[in-house]
Amino acid sequence: MLNLTGAYYAPTLLTNVTENMRVWNEEVFGPVLPVLSFKTENEAIRLANDTTYGLGAIVFSKDSERAKRVASQIEAGTVEINNAIHRLSCNPFGGYKKSGMGREHGVIGFRELCQIKVISQQK
Repeated sequence: MLNLTGAYYAPTLLTNVTENMRVWNEEVFGPVLPVLSFKTENEAIRLANDTTYGLGAIVFSKDSERAKRVASQIEAGTVEINNAIHRLSCNPFGGYKKSGMGREHGVIGFRELCQIKVISQQK
């Protein structure tokens, strides 16, 4: 049997969250999801980008075109649509804003590790 005593925090969904709460303004490392309501697509995008971080985001929608439109405006290194899996070795990984500098993995990540030099010579 699994012993879950000690440093364990159960997955938690927080409702009635407002934009002035710490849980909305700080990066939470744990199974915690703060939920804010929105009325318009633009408001949802504004709320998604209302952070100094930007590692990853997920957009859920039945409307594929709307999901792509929203995903393209979210400031995050990875945006999944309807839980699509993005963790492939060929995909770069990294964030926007305070959630990372540069990328790792894939061709783009490989280039992050290279020092490019141009040497020219006349014949």
